[in-house]
Amino acid sequence: MKYPAEFDSIRCYLDEDVTTILPQLLAQPEISYMLASLLGEETAKKMVQKLQTVDTIDGFQATVLVVLMHALAQKVTAGVSLLGKENIPQQPSLFLTNHRNIICDPAFLNMLLFDNGIATTQIAIGNNLLIQPWIEMAVRLNKCFLVKRDGGVREQLLISKNMSEYIRQTLAVKGDSIWMAHREGRAKNSDDRTAPAIIKMLNMSGEGSFVEKLRALSIVPIAINYEFDPADFLKAKEMQQKRDDAAYKKSPMDDMLNMKADIMGYKGRVAFAVCSPLEVPDAWGELPRTAQADAAASAIDALIHANYQLFPNNYVAADLLTGTDTYSSYYTLEDKQRFVAYIDGQVQKVDLPNRDDAFLQSKLYEMYANPVFNQQKALAQ
Repeated sequence: MKYPAEFDSIRCYLDEDVTTILPQLLAQPEISYMLASLLGEETAKKMVQKLQTVDTIDGFQATVLVVLMHALAQKVTAGVSLLGKENIPQQPSLFLTNHRNIICDPAFLNMLLFDNGIATTQIAIGNNLLIQPWIEMAVRLNKCFLVKRDGGVREQLLISKNMSEYIRQTLAVKGDSIWMAHREGRAKNSDDRTAPAIIKMLNMSGEGSFVEKLRALSIVPIAINYEFDPADFLKAKEMQQKRDDAAYKKSPMDDMLNMKADIMGYKGRVAFAVCSPLEVPDAWGELPRTAQADAAASAIDALIHANYQLFPNNYVAADLLTGTDTYSSYYTLEDKQRFVAYIDGQVQKVDLPNRDDAFLQSKLYEMYANPVFNQQKALAQ
């Protein structure tokens, strides 16, 4: 399938683009350095040689994505798991997930899908992260399409409608599934909430009622949890900076530091739990228009929260934050001591002249505790 020209500025690259774009990508000096750092020089050279003959997107992913992500997983995780794969529908679906790691969330998911003989997804990625031309080439070869973050209110409406139409055409015509985070940007404190604006954007295209358009997307939520968030101290640092200066905004260099920590920092165990497909009841169509997207977002949240695969760290943080031993059966004294030492070490990494250790510690505990609190609420419903 060839996309209409109106999608040229955002679409992922297709097979016919590979022989033009791939040589340009391989000419970038950053590529050899990145490959060598993950694979070693000899293996990296062999990969580059093999890439000279690649002429399809699937070939690029099989040669690069899967190999690199397995190498990365061995280096920075204690294992990446996929639970609930029986919930993945046969038809192309929209995978909506909570957002933990800028690069690794969709890349690990695609690695897991590939390993299980399931077609990889297209990936929605913000153009604010593509701070070098080679990064845009690499991600668009890896089935990423661009979410434009710039422009005024009127332009953003047009951008959102264009993206909504692209998503529907990708699912219904091209036959690719799609990965998308359930909100713009990740929840710094891991209190994961689907943005109703995402639901509204998705339903800016399509035919029929709100309910009919939503059903046509075949939404499958996925709950993601990392045992350790390698960028947690950077998130806590940003929280203090925003507390101390309401006008504070991250710089492109901050984004680069976050991306580097996200990719190369240690993550411990990583779990992806595929939830049951979203059920869209007729009753949502009877709600006021302003409440329809809220109802869908809440239903997605309930599925994600209920399906978190939690680790001892999460339960330790919940008890430390509340000053109780409510969840002590889920961890050992050694687990607790290890986590407290880890958090103390992360606080020390924050390079602020007016570092507020108590504040940073509490925010780090919140990041790990909130999935526990959200799961308990979801399971009690």
